Amino acid sequence: MNNLMNTLGQQSKKAAQQLSQLETARKNDCLMQMAQDLEDNAETILIANQRDLNQAKENGIPEPLIDRLRLTDERIQEMAEGIRQVAALADPIGVVEKMWQTEDQLMIGQQRVPLGVIGIIFESRPNVTTDAASLCFKSGNAVILRGGKEAFYSNQALVELMQRTLRNNELNSAMIQFVNDTSHDVANEMMRLNDYLDVLIPRGGAGLIQRVKNTATVPVIETGTGNNHVYVDSAAQLDMARDIVINAKAQRPSVCNAIETLLVHEDIASEFLPMIEKALASHEVSLRADSKALVYLEQADLAAEDDWATEFLDYVLAIKVVASIDDAIEHINHYNSKHSEAIVTDSYPNGQKFLKEVDAAAVYINASTRFTDGFKFGFGAEIGISTQKLHARGPMGLEHLTSSKYIIYGDGQIRE
Repeated sequence: MNNLMNTLGQQSKKAAQQLSQLETARKNDCLMQMAQDLEDNAETILIANQRDLNQAKENGIPEPLIDRLRLTDERIQEMAEGIRQVAALADPIGVVEKMWQTEDQLMIGQQRVPLGVIGIIFESRPNVTTDAASLCFKSGNAVILRGGKEAFYSNQALVELMQRTLRNNELNSAMIQFVNDTSHDVANEMMRLNDYLDVLIPRGGAGLIQRVKNTATVPVIETGTGNNHVYVDSAAQLDMARDIVINAKAQRPSVCNAIETLLVHEDIASEFLPMIEKALASHEVSLRADSKALVYLEQADLAAEDDWATEFLDYVLAIKVVASIDDAIEHINHYNSKHSEAIVTDSYPNGQKFLKEVDAAAVYINASTRFTDGFKFGFGAEIGISTQKLHARGPMGLEHLTSSKYIIYGDGQIRE
């Protein structure tokens, strides 16, 4: 086992014990100071980020992925605001959710406790660093962060600032740690750090998620890729549908809550598809359509089978014409990654049918999938968007980073 990972694990285990005992007010004060320190040191963060951006451009990384990496004054302020929102949230740790008395006159309660030490393996987006660190800290968990090489300098600068804040508040800086080795060997060792990690959460593309699932011996919470859809029903308001599709595809195509496929009911295809093609053209979105959709489009390529299952993370959209809402739901449940799905319709029965039958962590009626986000859901920030069904599903906030234990009050009872 690599000495680096052993050392980080030992330090995190010790720090987690201290952190689990911290009072809420102390945690909140420290988080508020972290947010302020980010804003006060924005120039330092941007200098580090520019090193990453320069390297990304030299390596020929596509612009949408560079956008995931890029920090600005505004994005740093958003990161700081996310930390402040976490500080403002109710602390789940120590809360007794229910208590009851048994026939043996025992009082049994179920109490929220931290998971312990959380490992996060993620790619590209530096805001994950502050989101994950603040949520883990507030929920009483030590965290070991291993970001991708694309954002190495940005992540390093952010963690150093947060560790400085911890030290200035007379707290153990190992409550938030950073793996400064981006090699696959070290990542693999982190995935097997069973003596120290209580859970591992990967955030990134399909390749990373699959590698973690196949390699890790540590328990994993799977955060998924986003092969998401908007279905425009025959009862949709077409102007509304146009705006939702544009937002869901073109506002920021490199994120996991953007859509990759548009499904259109055949009854409105002749009117809606030319409308949406014109709107998407202004955003330079290229189209890959099935044969039925091609009839109504001027500039589109014939979609291949692989396109329906692809998370493009780019200005590319697959389009398919369907004969019914049942066909739309069948297509979605076959190809989707169980992340976020939306229907645009004025039909109440169709909307309810879509909510009930579509298998995804977040299902929308008449709204963009871009809202699948811990910040937008009111969680302050998110540790990731879980697409699995065990422990947590959807945007993961504070409560999802806790477990429970039973606390039992007796008066000398013994079992006969």
